[in-house]
Amino acid sequence: MSSFKKISAGDITANPFDLIGKDWALVTCGDKDKFNTMTVSWGGVGIMWGKPVAFTFIRPQRYTFGFMETNGYYTMSFFDEKYRDALNFCGSKSGRDFDKVKETGLTPAFTENGVPYFEEAKLVLVCKKLYSQFLNEESIADGDAVNKWYNNDYHKMYISEITEVLIKE
Repeated sequence: MSSFKKISAGDITANPFDLIGKDWALVTCGDKDKFNTMTVSWGGVGIMWGKPVAFTFIRPQRYTFGFMETNGYYTMSFFDEKYRDALNFCGSKSGRDFDKVKETGLTPAFTENGVPYFEEAKLVLVCKKLYSQFLNEESIADGDAVNKWYNNDYHKMYISEITEVLIKE
């Protein structure tokens, strides 16, 4: 963690709409022995129950889903544009079939609690799960969203406390 410094969630100056929707993130979950990462471009940040939180959405078909279900923590790593190819790879290939670290050349690092992230990231959110629930058709008020994004394969939403923020020095 030597190339990162810790800041509070309230001190993040980057635009969250750009970070998540434009730059994308790698959601990484597991431990030093076994972890997986996948690219996400949906989600958000805010305040819930008086805590800074991240909202993360994962489909149950994704290999990362099993890691999310069995671990209490995960990270969201954000990168400069030069890592776009790695993000594309991690968003289009499954960790069931590929060693994403080997294929992308990204360098795994681990928090003091053993939560994986990547040394090449410019910003890392360390997240502790607080709440999770599957989205469902009955609860989505925008029928166009159901037709456009779903075929009975709804994401699971994770609301997670941002317990640490690491920023590249």
